[in-house]
Amino acid sequence: MRIVLVDGSRVAIRVVRQLLEARGHVVHAFADGPEALTFIKSHSSIDAVIVSAGLPSMTGFEFCWETRLVSNSRRPIYIILMSADYDRHKLTEALDSGADDFINKPPVPDELYARLRAAERMAAMQDELIRLATTDPLTGVLNRRALFEQAQQVCARLEAIGALAAIMIDVDHFKRVNDVHGHGAGDEVIRGLAGQAAAEAAIVGRLGGEEFVMLLEGVALCGAVAVAERVRLKFAGLRFATGGEPIGATCSLGVAAWRSGDSIDTLLRRADMALYRAKSEGRNRVVAEDDGPTEAEPRATDGRIRSTQRDRPPAGAGAAA
Repeated sequence: MRIVLVDGSRVAIRVVRQLLEARGHVVHAFADGPEALTFIKSHSSIDAVIVSAGLPSMTGFEFCWETRLVSNSRRPIYIILMSADYDRHKLTEALDSGADDFINKPPVPDELYARLRAAERMAAMQDELIRLATTDPLTGVLNRRALFEQAQQVCARLEAIGALAAIMIDVDHFKRVNDVHGHGAGDEVIRGLAGQAAAEAAIVGRLGGEEFVMLLEGVALCGAVAVAERVRLKFAGLRFATGGEPIGATCSLGVAAWRSGDSIDTLLRRADMALYRAKSEGRNRVVAEDDGPTEAEPRATDGRIRSTQRDRPPAGAGAAA
């Protein structure tokens, strides 16, 4: 585990650090709380904190509270408070301050190791719960909720990454695959498309059914079109077992790039409009939104890449799958 150790005593730090490193833990030691908190906030890989109740500029209880504010469901941190004054009142105060555990100072080695093993079990269980809550069980990519959570995080750092593109993907004639070959074959087709999308450097999520979204950070429209075309070609080359002759499938893709004033909803709406055009123009193609002149307008040698106008299709006029 990666552990932050906070104690105002150099002797205590040396003793506890030796105990931790003897069991292979990576230790980052600090003599005071503010410096340790700054480190925790900037290093998301920290698994646990061991902090003394007495610190130079803040109490260990205050440190527990501040650390708990940094920790969240996606970034669990196991907090152990150490105190030479081990009584019920201190235990209650520690737990109420956000600590997960309370231990004597100096710690007994076997007890410290046992409590860290409990922390590892808790962390493993939390990781599994997070995985189940954020992953689409059929394909292994992000589920709809996790996709939009990550999309919001991407938007928050958009100024740093400079560009963002979205690709909407839909399997062509998917209902026919299910009706003719069965839902097992349909599941294989969906998994195949998810695998091709996930092979790219992108955030990939399943919106539902046979529809997927790819978000590409730092990628402009032309680059996203190239990624979409690569996914289309690779997916078209796959064959899926049905119990009889293997079958192939194709997909349609719509591409849009971030514009000033966009939200993730407006970006995906334009990608969806491009996908609608891909469907209506014959499927098995990539369509890019019409964003006026670009540095290098992408053109496909097979004529499958188009540009779409910004007009939304009439209500109820959705293209057939």
